[in-house]
Amino acid sequence: MFYEPEMRDRALLPHDPFKALVAPRPIGWISTRSLSGAVNLAPYSFFNAICGAPPLLAFSSEGAKDSASFAEESGEFVWNMANFPLREAMNASSAALPRGSSEFEHAGLASAPGVKVRAPRVAASPCSLECKVTEIVRLKDLSGSLTGAILTIGQVVGVHIDEDFLREGAFDLAAAEPILRCGYAADYATLGPMFRMARPG
Repeated sequence: MFYEPEMRDRALLPHDPFKALVAPRPIGWISTRSLSGAVNLAPYSFFNAICGAPPLLAFSSEGAKDSASFAEESGEFVWNMANFPLREAMNASSAALPRGSSEFEHAGLASAPGVKVRAPRVAASPCSLECKVTEIVRLKDLSGSLTGAILTIGQVVGVHIDEDFLREGAFDLAAAEPILRCGYAADYATLGPMFRMARPG
């Protein structure tokens, strides 16, 4: 089967499979603070690490939502790992609340202050990464038209790790139980069995 995205056979594929094909994806659970002090917390499925040296993260907001707006005006954001014990709180933080309402309060989450940034982090998260914005890109399509999506890139300037998840100097990802975003409206996953495979010399 081959099709061009805008010409998908909707009888055969009533649901666009794009997000199911590029999956699972880590969840960008992003906390921000505006210059006026308003705090926002929201999960993003278009998120990932994009560079190792320096460590860079990126999340894409489909529209100028609070996370993207607050990150742009403050120059900061925090990524928090959403894990299985926090799944319901993560989902609750995606609710469309009135501007100025606290997703932390709505989701029953305690916040903790940042060290290098003013944005708070999710206190119960197994790990959080404090970031300073390095670049903001308004995404375009092939015609050069703006899509409305905003890609925010940040450099990690601070790392918080719950020491309960350290094993012999390494972060135990399986024990942390991160949840991952899959393809369709309500689909998530956790890590299955892990395996090791060394890169060829």
